[in-house]
Formats: sequence, C-alpha cells, structure tokens
Amino acid sequence: MSEHGYQSGRLNLPFVGHCTFAKAPVCTDFERLDADFAVLGVPNDMGTQYRPGARFGPRGIREASTLFSFGHSGAYDFEDDVEYLPASDVKIVDVGDADIIHTDMEQSHANTEYAVRQILAAGATPIILGGDHSIHDPAMAAYSEQAPLHIVHFDAHLDFVDERHGVRHGHGNPLRRSSEKSWVTGMTQLGIRNVSSSNREDYASARAAGSKIFSVRDVRRMGPEETIAEIADSPRYYVTIDIDGFDPSIAPGTGTPSHGGFLYYEVLEILQLLVKKGEIVGVDLVEVAPDYDPSGITSMLAAQLLMNFMGFIFEARR
Repeated sequence: MSEHGYQSGRLNLPFVGHCTFAKAPVCTDFERLDADFAVLGVPNDMGTQYRPGARFGPRGIREASTLFSFGHSGAYDFEDDVEYLPASDVKIVDVGDADIIHTDMEQSHANTEYAVRQILAAGATPIILGGDHSIHDPAMAAYSEQAPLHIVHFDAHLDFVDERHGVRHGHGNPLRRSSEKSWVTGMTQLGIRNVSSSNREDYASARAAGSKIFSVRDVRRMGPEETIAEIADSPRYYVTIDIDGFDPSIAPGTGTPSHGGFLYYEVLEILQLLVKKGEIVGVDLVEVAPDYDPSGITSMLAAQLLMNFMGFIFEARR
C-alpha cells in the first residue's frame, strides 16, 4: 500500500461521486454538526441591481472544488513546505444551503442568519458561498452574540449605499449595514476602484464609521506587508470577498465586472498574512455567477482561494 493510501478503497476522482465542497461529507443536521469548517451555500441573488445569476454560485463553486478534493494526507505546498488540510487533523463538512424563498428577501435573509447562527453555536467556522453580496448582511447579523470583530473586505465596490427607493438590503448595502452593528469594530476595504455604485457621501460615511479604504493601486504600491499593517489590530477578523474584486481577465463570471482588479496572489498573500494577525472567525465569498463564464475559471478561482485560505487558517490555529 502506498503512503497516501491510493491503492485502497476508491480513487474517487474529481468527476466521480456526489458534488459537495471539496467532496466533504454532508451534515444537514445542525444538532450533529462537529467540524472545524462548515461550508454553507446561500443561493440568493435577489439583491442584484443588474445581471442576476449568483444564485448558481454555490453549485458552481462546489463543482469546481472537487478538483481540490485531496483524497490523501493533505495538499503539500512546496513553497511553504507545509501539508495543508491533512484529513487526519482537520474536519470540513458541507451543511447544504440556506433555504431561499423566491421574492421574499426578508425570510431568505432570516433563514441565512439562522443557518450561520447554528454553525457558530456548534463551534465551527462558517465558510459561506454566495449568492450576491446582500447575503453578507444576515451572515454578519448572526455574530450578534459573539465577541467583537473587524471586517476585511475585498471588492471592486464600496457597498456602502444607505437606502435607495426603500432598498436597504440589496447587494449595494451590506457593508453599510455591517457598520451599524455594535459588534463590528471597524472595516478595511481593499480593491475599491473606478466608477462605483457608491457616491462621495457614501465614502465619507464609510470613513466616518471607521473604515479604511484602499484601491488596487494603493495595495500594489504598499505591498502585502504594509497592507496588513494598515488593517486595524483585532483578535478576530471576518473576511468578505466579492469575486469582482479580482480582475475580470481571471474572474469573468460575475454580474458586475470591473477592470483593473486584483490578481490571484495579490489577495492570497494578504490572506496568508492576515491569519497571523488574528483569528479568522468567518468567511463569505460572493457574486460568482457561473453562466457568464463558460470556461469555469471564476468558480475555479473561488474554490482554490477558499481551499488555500482554509489551509492557512487551520495552520495558524495549529
């Protein structure tokens, strides 16, 4: 038998079997949830202002993630000389999707908040697959009984609109809503650029609420170490990643692409340093809309980024 057990049981190739995140086991009973990471899909794109389709993001990311379903002792990174996510030490489960009620944003958000609360109550770290960015609001609401945290936000857009025509919970509002929560001590917003849905007053409001805002060009000038130094010290961080923070040359599958975005390692290196600065208590990755990307590279990017980030988080804890 080989060291990695390839000669025993099933080979379980990426295109074989049931499609859960990284082929992790399913646990849809929150009372039985026992894991380091719980992957939750939130297939809600009722908050979009332009092109819908992010409701299919969780399925697309899950399918792409099967490529990274390492059926052996983990994923060895020769640059770091670390075996990430060894199956013998880390437990990942897929808890399925929050129940989305079509046209009923209020109930859909309530169902999302409930699911995240259950994950937190079980002591697992939520890894949330959107959906559009509106799903960040109920996810963050679920932390109301947790210790304070700082939000690190990757995005092309500020998402700090207060209200337009009565809309307060769409995908242009979530970071504004988070800033109003007492358990959010501040936020660092990275990648914001070009023409955006937020106006001058929204930027002023974000800064008044304690946000630090950096464009892609700011981050490139500073480099990862200086960028990390600009993020406020906190024992706890929540990371929200809009896939349109990346350049559409590598992430075309999104409803509101914005040229001039991040490349893969620019974000990955910041995340790798962030886990050394404080505990990562939750992650959401949103706005993947697979139908705009026949090649599938957007879903692949999302899955690869999340797998690497989970590896960094677990190694920092260990």
